[in-house]
Amino acid sequence: MRIKARHHLREDAVKNILENLKANFGESAEADLIGKKLEIAESDEEQDFVLVNGEPLLFAVDDTYFPTIRGALKMKPKKKRVVVDMGAVKFVAKGADIMSPGIVDVDTDIRRNDLVIICDEVHGKPLAIGRALVNADAMMGNRGKAVKSLHYIGDRIWKMEV
Repeated sequence: MRIKARHHLREDAVKNILENLKANFGESAEADLIGKKLEIAESDEEQDFVLVNGEPLLFAVDDTYFPTIRGALKMKPKKKRVVVDMGAVKFVAKGADIMSPGIVDVDTDIRRNDLVIICDEVHGKPLAIGRALVNADAMMGNRGKAVKSLHYIGDRIWKMEV
């Protein structure tokens, strides 16, 4: 995946993105982007990204911007996180959906269709970005899929050239 066009964001667009991040992740996520150069970038695969000082830290999903794995590594958000056990890590890192039995902790504010960050239990490092298929209270201890994987380490977004 390559960037085919990029341009600076207007102040009102930056404000909307920062407000969205603040609503989802709290003050700390917004603070990481204030005072930095933000650009919108269109890829050759019709995916939009927000470049923060030249790095693709946010990507567009259904008219909202959410951190990429690189963005989650930099911003270290504490909300919208699903923690998986170490047995699930190798599967998640290859793009597998997250199954309920592999989940050891979950942010209780997560609702069905929310975007979430999947992290490992030992280091807390982001492994993937996904969409919740069930509410937080139904994620742990059940059977079946809990999160649909959208972006994972080693995929086309991770390897994107800017």
